Amino acid sequence: MKAAVVYQKNDIRISEVPLPRAGRGEVIVKVRASGICATDVKILSGAGIPADLPAILGHEVAGTILELGPGTDEAGLRVGQRVAVYPIAACGKCIYCRQGRNSLCLSEHGLGHGDDGGFAEYVRIPAEVVRLGGVIDIGDMPFDLAAMIEPTSCCIAAAEQCGTKAGDTVVVVGVGPLGLLHTVVSTALGADVVCVDVNEERLAKARGLGAKRAVNPEKEDAAEVVRGMTGVGADVVIAAVGIPQVMESYLPLVRNAGVFNIFGGTPRGETMTVDPRWIHYGEIVLTGTFASSVGQFHRAFSFVSEHAEEIEAVISTRCGLDDILGAVQRVQRGQGTKSVLLFPE
Repeated sequence: MKAAVVYQKNDIRISEVPLPRAGRGEVIVKVRASGICATDVKILSGAGIPADLPAILGHEVAGTILELGPGTDEAGLRVGQRVAVYPIAACGKCIYCRQGRNSLCLSEHGLGHGDDGGFAEYVRIPAEVVRLGGVIDIGDMPFDLAAMIEPTSCCIAAAEQCGTKAGDTVVVVGVGPLGLLHTVVSTALGADVVCVDVNEERLAKARGLGAKRAVNPEKEDAAEVVRGMTGVGADVVIAAVGIPQVMESYLPLVRNAGVFNIFGGTPRGETMTVDPRWIHYGEIVLTGTFASSVGQFHRAFSFVSEHAEEIEAVISTRCGLDDILGAVQRVQRGQGTKSVLLFPE
């Protein structure tokens, strides 16, 4: 089969690799759509390059079941079924899994992270994912939309961590694909969303997805805008950027007793400075989220079904596997919003 294989930093090539076979408890999925995540691009650029190379990335996967391995009878799956895949192979038994926090599993691995991912014509789904109920039926949902379930689930996880509710003012810093999805999720929860970015095209997209204000910090002061709306600052700030200095500059936007969520992944070794007196006397909650649980993945399927038009609007590019290098370069240049690889039937 054909796959986009990472051989080293900034080296991804379309190669012929063996077709995977399903072992005990595993499932083989014929990939029909696979989203390109900023995390994939960061990994390819050398930030957290896999230890075992060559490797196949891609963790936002939808397709049809090709093969069911032995021991999958109780999973309720069938060959030919249209599915989306939760990418984290969590044990389901450790302290974090028992709390429903599968992304923190003590023995987690998964698609594009220890296991070959969905930038390939076929992908093997680990038995742990199948056992968790992480292979879900999508009915007649289009495959490109189904590939958006996983990133949407990450935004739902952040909203739940932050306690976002109706009437809140939520500031989203960084309006890339995930920032736009945060806008959709927070707006659906009844919050007033303020989006901050220097990219006017993305700010316009955010307005179309329900943002109350779209702020270019090169043209106006985001803190003044938020204080003008609330008098005290934001209830929630979601830093959907991966630059610590930018995150640090927006800490003051949170009101006392508010929540600041570090959502964007940052380069290893880079730090930001936080005044402990600000946290102490302001009773600020400083938190972070980076993935989701299998329960949040299921909730994201329902959310995407109910908000299909808004979620689909986040997708700017659909391309074939042969164009993956161009798609990655577009992400690196900040062109467009979300890119999804599509595979023929």
